[in-house]
Amino acid sequence: MKTVIVQGLGFVGAAMSVAVAIVKDSKNIPLFSVIGLDQPTNSGKERIDKINLGIFPFKTNDRKLDSCLKECVQSGNLVATDDKGSYEKADVVIVSINCDLLDNDGVSSIDLDRFKCSVKDIADHVTEDTLIIIESTVPPGTCEKIINPLFHNTFVKRGLDPDSVYIAHSYERVMPGENYLNSITNYWRVYAGINERSADKCEEFLVQVINASDYPLSRLGSTTASEIGKLLENSYRATNIAFIEEWGRFAESVGVDIYEVIEAVRKRSTHSNIRQPGFGVGGYCLTKDPLFAKIAAKEIFGLGGHDFPFSSKAVEVNKKMPLITLEKIKTYYNGSITGKKILIMGVSYKQDIGDTRYSPSETFYHETIKAGAEITGYDPMVEYWEEIDTKVLNDLPPINEYDIVVFAVPHREFRDIDFRLWIPNSKECLIFDANNVLTKKQLLDIARTKCGYLSIGRG
Repeated sequence: MKTVIVQGLGFVGAAMSVAVAIVKDSKNIPLFSVIGLDQPTNSGKERIDKINLGIFPFKTNDRKLDSCLKECVQSGNLVATDDKGSYEKADVVIVSINCDLLDNDGVSSIDLDRFKCSVKDIADHVTEDTLIIIESTVPPGTCEKIINPLFHNTFVKRGLDPDSVYIAHSYERVMPGENYLNSITNYWRVYAGINERSADKCEEFLVQVINASDYPLSRLGSTTASEIGKLLENSYRATNIAFIEEWGRFAESVGVDIYEVIEAVRKRSTHSNIRQPGFGVGGYCLTKDPLFAKIAAKEIFGLGGHDFPFSSKAVEVNKKMPLITLEKIKTYYNGSITGKKILIMGVSYKQDIGDTRYSPSETFYHETIKAGAEITGYDPMVEYWEEIDTKVLNDLPPINEYDIVVFAVPHREFRDIDFRLWIPNSKECLIFDANNVLTKKQLLDIARTKCGYLSIGRG
């Protein structure tokens, strides 16, 4: 049985560990012994402990993921640790760690130092003939110009054959939610190797984990091409969202429901993936990935003239989206929300997940505090809001305690709220649908109350 180590047990790595551990042969015997490896920090140790107890370290509504994790832990082919010595056992190492974007007085750069240190840990311990798959989102050129030389030099110093390590890039397309695990095992995968042997080794591994018969793999000509693929995907999506923002503002001004228009446009197959305006863009990908190529062009390839104006502008526009909601609320209250009590419905960055990284709700939270309001978070998927360092309500509170209710995230639970029961006949407050959260029935029920109503994207 081959040993696979997944470096990094975050939202991607934890799920990837399960995806590899559930693979079985024709006799229903696991193909891989999987070791999930994380840092010996408080958060890292917490993730390690939970996985070893058969508990997924992040709140999820994917029952398949939960059950598969328990099965793998009970069968003994999935364990988690912070022991770097585990790399010595590895036949395959999957690198699934963050490569962060830094902001130095308004100038963006990529934190490659921490990433390189983590990769160096691998190079210091693995043996010859190990396959290294970089799953992380990295700047173009990282595998070719940084990781491959790092392994080459380290292996030479260790007296190992520098050509005996196989390096590949295969970026993740993980989508947390009810199909969390399936987004890994039953979805198209892109990959490339630093050379043909590495690409072949990567393909041999991926076809055992991915349902490649229904979701064929795409081999690209170089690791740099694969690195660009992930960034291009996310930059396209971020730009699409930013583009539709200006149309949302126009629709509001002329009394048109832009969501109705978008649904009509989406029926045209060439426009089926047009985005919609909303509360904001968050998460670990769309908020930074569009800037990676611009930085890589200068810092890794030494190129000039590649400013990526559309991608850069998209990040700028999307970052301001939560402030549109805030300004509309201020206007409703004649410019001031001092002393107002606000309930924000959803603090995660996306529906039906518990990930609060770079959530637009965080931006909204800080700005409403500056404006003199009080704000409370309610989210059925989040117990503690780490970025704000505060607890989050998990049970729907009485609306009587609030002046303003902002629906920021379209969690499925919010569409089950019965406003006829939740809003007393005498209650006057502002209901703000900032992300096309509420159903038509809910909107009709709100219209029968004394509450005010505003939205993003509707006239």
